[in-house]
Order: sequence, then C-alpha cells, then structure tokens
Amino acid sequence: MAIPTISRVNFFPKTSLFTSLRRIHLPHKHSTRSFSSVHSRTPKRDGDIVVLGIETSCDDTAAAIVRSDGEILSQVISSQADLLVKYGGVAPKMAEEAHSQVIDQVVQDALDKAYMTEKDLTAVAVTIGPGLSLCLRVGVQKARRIAGGFNLPIIGVHHMEAHALVARLIEKDLQFPFMALLISGGHNLLILARDLGQYIQLGTTIDDAIGEAYDKSAKWLGLDIRRSGGPAIEELAREGNDKSVSFSVPMRQHKDCNFSYAGLKTQVRLAIESKKIDATIPISSASYEDRLSRADIAASFQRVAVLHLEERCERAIQWALKMEPSIRHLVVSGGVASNQYVRARLDTVVKKNGLQLVCPPPRLCTDNGVMVAWTGIEHFRVGRYDPPPPAEEPEDFLYDVRPRWPLGEEYAEGSNFSRSLRTARIHPSLTSLIQASMQQ
Repeated sequence: MAIPTISRVNFFPKTSLFTSLRRIHLPHKHSTRSFSSVHSRTPKRDGDIVVLGIETSCDDTAAAIVRSDGEILSQVISSQADLLVKYGGVAPKMAEEAHSQVIDQVVQDALDKAYMTEKDLTAVAVTIGPGLSLCLRVGVQKARRIAGGFNLPIIGVHHMEAHALVARLIEKDLQFPFMALLISGGHNLLILARDLGQYIQLGTTIDDAIGEAYDKSAKWLGLDIRRSGGPAIEELAREGNDKSVSFSVPMRQHKDCNFSYAGLKTQVRLAIESKKIDATIPISSASYEDRLSRADIAASFQRVAVLHLEERCERAIQWALKMEPSIRHLVVSGGVASNQYVRARLDTVVKKNGLQLVCPPPRLCTDNGVMVAWTGIEHFRVGRYDPPPPAEEPEDFLYDVRPRWPLGEEYAEGSNFSRSLRTARIHPSLTSLIQASMQQ
C-alpha cells in the first residue's frame, strides 16, 4: 500500500487514535482475554490484558509485549546508531526509511519471543506523538494494520507520558501523585502527575534539550556517538577536571523551572575552538595533552549541564509540594536518565527534600516498546482506547500523528517563560483532552 501524505494542518482527523478519549465498552473478548496461543510459555489466566507496544517516534524501531501483571513477555529494539554517526544526528527522511525497512521484522520478533500470535493480543498501543512526523507515521500505520486485521482495540500513546509511567511497571509502590523529570535528546520536561492522564507542566525546554547538548558536544569533541553522546561524554569526563573550564549555568536569572541548553552548547563549541581541538581526529588517536583538554571540557560541560537540572528540580519540588503535599517520589526517565552522574546528582537533591528517586533501569530509559505497551495497559484498564480500525484503509488516509503535543497544562508560576509552548503548540495537551472527555 502506498504511504499516504500527512497533512500538517490535520488537527482532528475524522478517524483518529485516542482523539476523543471516550470510554468505549467493547464486547468482553476485547476487554479481558486469556491467552489462546498453544505456543505460549506463560500460563493462561482469565482477566489478563496483553498489549503490543510499538515505538517509532525518533531513531529506534521498538516493539514489546507486556502483560497487565507487569511481566515483560518480549522486547525488541532495532537501533539506527550507524545512521546517527553517518549524518551526525537524526535525519528524518533516512530515519523513516530505516523504520520502514525493519518495522515488520521487529514486530514479528516481539511476537515470536513472546511465543504468541496477533490473536493472543488484547490491544495494540502505539506512540502517536510527540516526535518526528515521518517516523511516527511508520509505527501508526503498522499498528493500525495489525489492529484492523485482527479486530483489536488501539491505544494512541503520548511518548513522554510513557517515559513517566514505565516507572510504575518497575516500582509497584509508585502511586499518584508523583513528580517526573523526563530528559532525552528532544525533550526536557518537569511534571506533576496527579493521576493517570492528569499532568501539570512545571517546566519545559525552551530551545535545546540536555540530550541534544550531550550529543553535539560529543560530536565536536571527536567522540564515538554510536551509543549517543551521553555515555561518551560521561566516560571521558571521568578523566577530566570539572572546574577547569568556566561555563556559566543557564537561565539563573529566570526564576522558573524551564530549561535552556542552546547557550551552553555555544560555550562548549567556543571552548573547543580556543583549545584548537580537531574533531576529525578521534579521541582514540589524540595525544595525551589533547585528550586531557577534551576530558576537561567534557567534565566541565557535564557538571554545568546537570547543575542546571538540579536547580530546576529544586524549585519544581517546592512548587509541587505546595499543590500536593503527599508527594513522595521523583521519577527520572528518558535516555539521559541512563547517565549515572545525572542519577547521583539528582538523588542528592531529592533526598535533601525528603523524597525518593525512582529511575527505571537503563534499558527502559531509552525509547522502547515496553513503556508504550505499559502505558497502553494503564489507559485500557480505565476504558480509554479506540475501537478496531477498518481492516482496509484508503491509500490517502490521514494518520493521526502529533509531532508537537504537550503532555500537561502549564503551571501558572512557570508560564511566563514557556516560549516553546506558545510557538509550538499544535494539538491540545493530553491532559486537556482527557479532562474534556470526563466532563461529557
């Protein structure tokens, strides 16, 4: 089937994923089903919800199958690391082609590893935003083909909500309300999670996210970024003096909880130029003096980049406790949450404020299908899903993808400087959609 064109002004398609957020009551076979596959490793139990999660929002093609008791039945990820190195970052068209080439195999591998077929599934969950529209479309198209072909409900998932909620799969005692800091290559987001789908945005990225700053700094320092810039910077920083380069901490004059890393990126680039570091010479071939200079820059950058996180979290915790004094946890998730230095520094801030830090394991911090499947399960339990799509959709069908999709509504004290939402908001936030549906 030819790939249809996405309309950038198609805010509310007539047939869309998770747009209405209605409570749809399908026949019993859709709401709770036991396994039917004779190949299943796991025991058949009435009441199980088994969801396939598909994630293609950026540069990894991922699928997973998760059961409602939290058991991860399979997890498959196809990385685009070689493309990242070749293009120095994510090239949307190349990423889309890479997703298209592997999506069928990734999903099939997830089914095979779980010893299941599509008939064993209760529903299909798929990321519909935020992310790169070309990449999101590949996952949505695949999810709708499966859901339509096997008469399965479908759940549109918010990528950042999935990063936050996957912590509830790992930490069974994590109850609402809680705070979450979501840090990745494309997003910095501080939220207060009051309930499922009920989020208050305390701070967001106004230009570049911390992951972007890590990636670019690693590239300029001539590091191997096949695992992304974060691990490369963290490893080299251990060899350096984190006070050797005097970088200024971003946005200290702004008394909000928003993030900015564009200026720090510029500071790093200028420091590299002043040291006459040649990024075309890989770190493995650098002289001792050159390597030490690079390590000092990496360590100094990392200290200041994370100090910016610490200061924002400190203020956000105070805001959140005023609204919800019962908060006990701060979840830190997203790709940058795999960084051990980041975790250690934030743990200090959290403990100082009487909270507990919750971090998913690194394999669940980066983009993955498990977080999508689990978020699908959470919403499915309360009746938030769409009915099965038609088995055959027209070639010009407009898929509901949301490249820019806020998670929650802005907190009043932090709204003055949230420039990104004013310029980037296309879709109403997930929280506002859910609130509207509950009032109907």
